[in-house]
Amino acid sequence: MAVPGLSWSERALSLVQKMNNFYSPGSSRYQCRPFRVGGKEVGKIPPAVLKELHQFPDIFFFSKAENGAVELNYQLVSYQERSSAMEGVLQKIRAKHKFLCLEGWRDEKYDVKPNFLDQPLMCMERAATSLFGVKRYGVHVNGFTRPDDGQLAMWLGQRSFTKQTYPGLLDNMAAGGIPAQSGIKETLIRECAEEASIPMAIAATAVPVSAISYTHENELGIFPECQFVFDLEVPKEFEPTNADGEMQKFYLWPINKVKDAIVSTDFKPNCAMVSLDFLIRHSYLSPDSESYYQELISGLHQSV
Repeated sequence: MAVPGLSWSERALSLVQKMNNFYSPGSSRYQCRPFRVGGKEVGKIPPAVLKELHQFPDIFFFSKAENGAVELNYQLVSYQERSSAMEGVLQKIRAKHKFLCLEGWRDEKYDVKPNFLDQPLMCMERAATSLFGVKRYGVHVNGFTRPDDGQLAMWLGQRSFTKQTYPGLLDNMAAGGIPAQSGIKETLIRECAEEASIPMAIAATAVPVSAISYTHENELGIFPECQFVFDLEVPKEFEPTNADGEMQKFYLWPINKVKDAIVSTDFKPNCAMVSLDFLIRHSYLSPDSESYYQELISGLHQSV
């Protein structure tokens, strides 16, 4: 529901600020320790997790300096050795039921690396990445078409009510995290097929247009995320249907209706950010009329 008395621009700014709350006063930002693997910083460890890691002195080295780094044992030199050691630690922590994020264990691995095109240093369980503030990467597809009136309309999906996260909320036409050892286009093609039954011949025409990035903190941990954004114009006669059970239904909405939904609680927040980026890039928002136009743009592209 919209907050009474706030303009659309103010509500959009609130969304962007919420998704970047790690940079806000009161976050754990200044209490976190850098997490290093192979001498490279790959995350940030909050105090509650740091305390738990002290039980594994053979796996983690702790700098004695204030806010000094936590380093994965440098004697673990290969991708496989590091991944195996981390898996052992996480399984032991998981058995204690101390961290809510681990209750959503997926048996899905994400690569750990400073930047996306860097060589991965190891992999770890997706549900545990927020304990270490490890960067997560995903692909989001803005599906749109041009009905007979010539105006753009967007396809939005409604998430299944059985999803672990954000059940029943609006989502982009297709989206998903990039698993370990997977590429961006590969993930895009797979998610388009699984989530919206988009044929490869159509999905392959998706155009890379943007990357939004932000760092969000909540009760599950720290989420530095980068979403690679694609625009995909689908034929007017095409209608997406779900294949993997993750989407409940799809809606084809005019842009004004999408704009209203972005600032409501009906939209998965990071997907709302992707749709907001679409509106900006396609000139549906103007710096002459949106009070926080610059703040919205900078909030969509924070360094993570």
